[in-house]
Amino acid sequence: MKNLKKQFKLIIFLILFFNNFNLLSSKESDKWADADNVTNYFSGIVAINDNKYQESYDYLKNLKDLEESHYVYSQYYQYSLITLNKFKDAFNFSKKLEDEKIDNFESNLITVIYYLKANDSNKSLYYLEKLTNKSQPGTLQNLVSSTLNTWINIKKANDLGSGLKLLNNIPQNFENIKKIQSAFVHCYFDSTKTSNEFSLLTSNSTIDFSRYYFFYINYLNTQNNSEALKTLNLALSAYPKNLILNQLKIDLSESNKASNQFECKNPVHVIAEMLYVVANALASQDNFAASNFYLNIASYLNPEFGSFKTLYAENFYNISEFDTSKNIYLDILKQGAIYRWHANKQIASILIRQDQKEEAIKHLKNSYEKLKNPNEYQVFEYAEFLKNNEQYEDSIKYYSEILKVINKNHNLYAQVLDGRGVAYERTDQWDKAEIDLLNSLKASPNDAYVINYLAYSWIEKGMNIEKSLDMLRKANSLKPNDGYIIDSLGWALFKLKRYKEAKSYLELAIQRMASDPVVNDHYADSLWMNNQSLQARYYWNYVLKLEKTDEKLKNSIKDKLVNGLKL
Repeated sequence: MKNLKKQFKLIIFLILFFNNFNLLSSKESDKWADADNVTNYFSGIVAINDNKYQESYDYLKNLKDLEESHYVYSQYYQYSLITLNKFKDAFNFSKKLEDEKIDNFESNLITVIYYLKANDSNKSLYYLEKLTNKSQPGTLQNLVSSTLNTWINIKKANDLGSGLKLLNNIPQNFENIKKIQSAFVHCYFDSTKTSNEFSLLTSNSTIDFSRYYFFYINYLNTQNNSEALKTLNLALSAYPKNLILNQLKIDLSESNKASNQFECKNPVHVIAEMLYVVANALASQDNFAASNFYLNIASYLNPEFGSFKTLYAENFYNISEFDTSKNIYLDILKQGAIYRWHANKQIASILIRQDQKEEAIKHLKNSYEKLKNPNEYQVFEYAEFLKNNEQYEDSIKYYSEILKVINKNHNLYAQVLDGRGVAYERTDQWDKAEIDLLNSLKASPNDAYVINYLAYSWIEKGMNIEKSLDMLRKANSLKPNDGYIIDSLGWALFKLKRYKEAKSYLELAIQRMASDPVVNDHYADSLWMNNQSLQARYYWNYVLKLEKTDEKLKNSIKDKLVNGLKL
């Protein structure tokens, strides 16, 4: 679907371009008459839309004086340069555009950042004004320009009140970001309200501000190390898997110093963090080209902050640029023990996606064995990886290790029992599996997926069908759009010979999981029992063509195609 959207946008762009071609001046038209220009231009745009930055750069760098004709070219060229860490080239290109009286947001931003990094406040302020004039009210661009305005001018502010006034330029639709920046302003002026400002952020129950514990604890450590450690332990009890908090705990225990990755008294660091916020927002909208643009600017300003790199690697993973993602994770390995384990997990996931399952298992096994005293979360993550990759006996071993050191009140307890229960079921140890799954539900009664797994297992074994149906109705109410749960519900009705009702649910499951072999097989069975044999045969044949269909299911379907469904 995402690729279709990309293609559609590109088609619209091409239509608009050629519809307006006649409006170009004769000089501009001559440039477009050059076949190489046209080829390079559109190839570059296609490449950037596919997030292939090096390829886009290779095409766009060969263009001849087209920047004045088309804003898209200069924007995408700058995206490519920044994402490839060619910041000086991007700055030189921006200056070239300026010489040619071409003014755009990206160029001004790059120029502001360049002079900011060079500690040239006069020039950064000059280009900041041009940047502000180019930003549209209420947009992320407006947020970027107002953030820069606050923190470039913060040095001129004599006191906290003057600093806070600078925040008034932040667009009203970004109130939560204004709260973040308010905390940083208080921190910059070493205000007595700094702790309170950060506490208000981290205690917010509607928005996940857990990231800002890092900055809060970093500040506390400059005041009182014992208070910092106390707050850190409280934060980790609420967010036990948070990367930057876990790494901070190691760093503080080893050096007893605040992290050098961030200083709230350094405006450049704050700007970098706010650009990360923008990049994260863009990534959540699947705008990875723009996200990577802002991320790399953030890294240019504060290259020591490993958190920026994790999002960067995730962006490339999400667009299936696995080699690039892997290379970034290899760089993240240097950030510390916690980041190293996270990066190795992700590298293993990439190897799985690249059909290198054995290499992935070997990679993470080696990584796990190098951990010093792995905590229960790391052991759990390793066990889950093993289970998800069909290493069931090994996963049972590690799940069992965790259960020796945690109690029933631990937030992992239900998940560990669920994981081990699944592994037992997959290794034909049903008696043990049933006990674990029931105990998991006892600990967490509203886990829709555990309900589904247990109920479906019972159905397949011809056990507790009526009870399973009731359980699956509950699971469906908890997760009404989950295809697996809808399929299980339909299959329970089928087993109870309520074929018409079963068909309606299984049809819904098909709509959500069109390429799942088991769901298609179930639906075909329901069609057969509703006297729609022709349609049933169509779906059985379809299952045979699916890559994920295992041999056991294929043999079952071949029999049904010859002999029909025999109950």
